[in-house]
Amino acid sequence: MISLSRLRSFILIAFAILMIIALNSALAQKLGPDGAPNPTASTMTEQQLLQQSPRIEGDIAQPIERARVLIQPAGRAWDYFHQVTLRWIGAIAILGMIAVIAAFHFAIGRLRISAGRSGQKILRFNSFERFAHWLTAVSFVILALTGLNITFGRITLLPVMGPEAFSSASQFAKYFHNYVSASFVVGLVLLVALWIKDNIPRKVDVDWVRQGGGFIKSKHAPAGRFNAGEKLVFWTAFGAGAAVTVSGALLLFPFYVTNIAGMQLALIVHSVIAVLFVAVIIAHIYIGTLGTEGAFEAMGTGEVDLNWAEEHHDLWLKDELAKKRHADQSRETSATPGE
Repeated sequence: MISLSRLRSFILIAFAILMIIALNSALAQKLGPDGAPNPTASTMTEQQLLQQSPRIEGDIAQPIERARVLIQPAGRAWDYFHQVTLRWIGAIAILGMIAVIAAFHFAIGRLRISAGRSGQKILRFNSFERFAHWLTAVSFVILALTGLNITFGRITLLPVMGPEAFSSASQFAKYFHNYVSASFVVGLVLLVALWIKDNIPRKVDVDWVRQGGGFIKSKHAPAGRFNAGEKLVFWTAFGAGAAVTVSGALLLFPFYVTNIAGMQLALIVHSVIAVLFVAVIIAHIYIGTLGTEGAFEAMGTGEVDLNWAEEHHDLWLKDELAKKRHADQSRETSATPGE
């Protein structure tokens, strides 16, 4: 029979052999295929580490506070918003607006001057007003195209252009977006200063809405220099322009005013307001060009046909003709020798 001491020795030897095998197995897991140490080996997977992210703690010798943030759970929510949610918002807003405009155009068509052109013109916008408008408009188009590239470029242009061309184009687009923003702000400030007095809501705007804004041929919609629809575009541009300007400044000069969470919020505000702004301006461009006969002339040459003015801005036309008659009478009086 085996003595108790030999049995004990046998158990200890077997246990030692098992421990050696286990240690060798663990060590082999941290070695590469060539037997060299694997620096990326870890006893904890990345997913396990992320699941503990609210509790990850440690000390970092970094004087800049934001640089001490190793993992931010809110960043993953922000990334999902930027890569998925924002694209849906932008697609619904912009493509939806285009669909509505197309349906309206095929159902009603272009709004013609019902009385036809009179052949007589009246000045609607002077040269400085047109300059401010086109400065803002051209800047906005550049900002819209370069900004939409950030959101939709990877899924629309990248497969067509290829990585290298898309990367170069996107880099230039970023520079254009950053620098052209200054001219947009200047133009917006000029437009607000020039037109805010004419865009104050009035009782006639309620009547304009009740009459269908001129889109119902059997009804006449009275309006001053700007109708209710144009006033809505003005105040939308003013509010949205201010929002994208402030949020854009925070993004252009990061971390001067806010922290990481503030930067993420600024980008959300900037991108959401921007895509909705683009949708509104698409409607504005349609109405001012293809949608309404004679409307583009107001910003093209500055002058509009008298019949167009009578149908779309009758109260403004009445005031302008009264001013002109008064000016003519004043000139005649000054030209007549006194008794």
